[in-house]
Amino acid sequence: MQREIALREWAVAVDALESGRQIIVLRKGGIAEETKEFRLESPRFYLFPSYEHQRPELVKPESREGIDASIAEAEAHPGAVRIASYAEVEEDIEVTDAGTLSRLGDLHIWTEEYAEERLKWKRTKPLHVLVLRMYRLEEPVLVPMKTSYGGCKSWLRFEDPVPELRGIPVLDEETFEERKTAVKRAIQGF
Repeated sequence: MQREIALREWAVAVDALESGRQIIVLRKGGIAEETKEFRLESPRFYLFPSYEHQRPELVKPESREGIDASIAEAEAHPGAVRIASYAEVEEDIEVTDAGTLSRLGDLHIWTEEYAEERLKWKRTKPLHVLVLRMYRLEEPVLVPMKTSYGGCKSWLRFEDPVPELRGIPVLDEETFEERKTAVKRAIQGF
């Protein structure tokens, strides 16, 4: 069986995606990226919750309690990571200006200051806004944590095969399309 690919994302953001509170992620690339910038490596991937950089002051107040909940979830499975969802990329939109990014502010959990910080990092590279169609796995999988899964990088490939799992859409089609339209309107300034 082919190794599966996963996108590393803050656990609190993974929770927001899995619960349908948001449908976007903001990506610039990690410090350890081979290409030194973000590149979409697959249109379909698992979400791999990470904990290294998430801090309460970087997310909006209404999302801060999710950080403690995500840490409690991680502590419940020492030496393993719980994979509970996968995503399909509907859009990969490049953002290069603070005004456009600011208009997306109501559509994600991060503070405006943190989002702008992401935009300014590697100033010559665009910020990727990935619009994700999320699926909750019918049965979450515990994946043994490996050293290669750590570090400041966006993508990882599971060392051991992960069974092909069925997912249930987090949002129904109509709700998802409404949210996707809201993202596009924010990007276009409507």
